Amino acid sequence: MWLVVDVGNTNIVMGVYDSKELLHRWRIASDKRRTADEHALLLRQLCDSAGLNLEKIDGIVIGSVVPAVTQTIAQAAETLFGVVPIEVSASLELGLEIGYQDPGQMGADRIANAVAAKEKFAGSVIVVDFGTATTFDVISQEGKYLGGVIAPGLLTSASDLFARAARLPRFVEIKVPERILGKNTEESVQAGMYFGAVGQVDEIVRRIQKELGEKALVVATGGLAELIAPQSQTIQQVCPTLTLDGLAAIAEKERKSR
Repeated sequence: MWLVVDVGNTNIVMGVYDSKELLHRWRIASDKRRTADEHALLLRQLCDSAGLNLEKIDGIVIGSVVPAVTQTIAQAAETLFGVVPIEVSASLELGLEIGYQDPGQMGADRIANAVAAKEKFAGSVIVVDFGTATTFDVISQEGKYLGGVIAPGLLTSASDLFARAARLPRFVEIKVPERILGKNTEESVQAGMYFGAVGQVDEIVRRIQKELGEKALVVATGGLAELIAPQSQTIQQVCPTLTLDGLAAIAEKERKSR
């Protein structure tokens, strides 16, 4: 079984795969202060709560955009499972041609999304990942990674707004507004955050499709995908486990190549 770990700036999402089947999935906060021992304790508790025998884990793959957390997670996993983790980068066997000028600049999450999209969907695909940043990654019909877009994430934009605007509330729940015109400050902020995110996605996707010259399939993933997708005019599918699926696929490819 594989333990796959997606380390983001806000959350760490983990999954246990038996081949391509996702058996367990967990989400914890990403905390640079957490030590390897603390990560090991958390991992043990999560496995115990799922009734998972630690000895069943014989491979670990980490996709991380937070180097400080990568090191402690890797140490914890190696200590707990006795397995040296694979760290995802463009230098691995991906089964994917990367059309970036410097493939080493690509984040592990975007690599995983691209690999998963190529394996799961036929034809050209645009992956929209709602995280700390909202990323757009494009895979051609021939299975080549063409490039992408990185934009501020909804929560990132909201946090900056609250920090800079003294008279706004410190926290506003992100949800689908009942209407675009807010009747108070909270409703106005909710509408701006939500429909601003929807508009950002739809406009960027339309421009990507125009540049491609075709209507690529648009797949959303990430923490806010299921909230944003219903009001989007361009998102066609939501795949919450896309990044984890990609990490698991990379792990299998890497194992076969060794």
